Amino acid sequence: MPPLALSFWRWVFALALVTPLAWPHLKRDASLLLRRWRMVVALALMGVASFGVLLYYGLETTTALNSVVVQAGIPPLVMLFGWMALRDRVSRWQMAGMVLSLVGVLAVVTHGRPWDLLHLGLNAGDGLILIGVVLYAVYSLILRRRPDVHPLSLLWATFLVSIVALAPPYAVELASGRHTVLSLEALLGIAYVAAFPSFLSYLFFNRGVELVGAARASQYLHLQPIFGAVLAVLMLGEAFHAYHAAGMVLILAGIGVSSVRQARAA
Repeated sequence: MPPLALSFWRWVFALALVTPLAWPHLKRDASLLLRRWRMVVALALMGVASFGVLLYYGLETTTALNSVVVQAGIPPLVMLFGWMALRDRVSRWQMAGMVLSLVGVLAVVTHGRPWDLLHLGLNAGDGLILIGVVLYAVYSLILRRRPDVHPLSLLWATFLVSIVALAPPYAVELASGRHTVLSLEALLGIAYVAAFPSFLSYLFFNRGVELVGAARASQYLHLQPIFGAVLAVLMLGEAFHAYHAAGMVLILAGIGVSSVRQARAA
């Protein structure tokens, strides 16, 4: 599927999933969402509509390895932007946990050979993903300023805005001749992306930021390489190596150091 087609239909299906659940809350929250429409639009454009499109376009010209390395920059950027723009306090334990997790990510994606990063060629795809990473880091921070509405109402509003924003470029993509070849596999792929990485993932992440803050919540994004490695072994028959185990231990240790010390401080 072309990038814009996948992004557009991803959010159409996700909106269909969330609407029955959000409808009772929207009756109460509609007026506040309309009053805070600028924040709703900002959240939709930075964290919902743009990130997926930039990632999909980037993966057309770069490798999965490069992509994961660039996306690992989200948690440090959230911490940096929070410190710069919002004067967030960053403890030594938070910083230590972040470094441990980042080293673990690098261990997994480089197969235990971090010096391979010196040979990663950067291209336009890497640049697009980097822009998406920056936007998602900003999205994670401005979630603090979201309207005080039910989480399902906020999801519904951001999904709707994203669909409206993606419709014109999707029309251009269609006019250029890039069409989706419909098949059972394509429909199942859209259904999966709509239900899990779109609806449930954004619902859980938004709630996580609300409960523990953007910096701590975003650190859990470092678990993606672990899940990727486990799924590759279970579903694709790839071998499990020592660097997978080392990376998992470092990532979990980093999250543990940051979380435990932050809990004690609270």
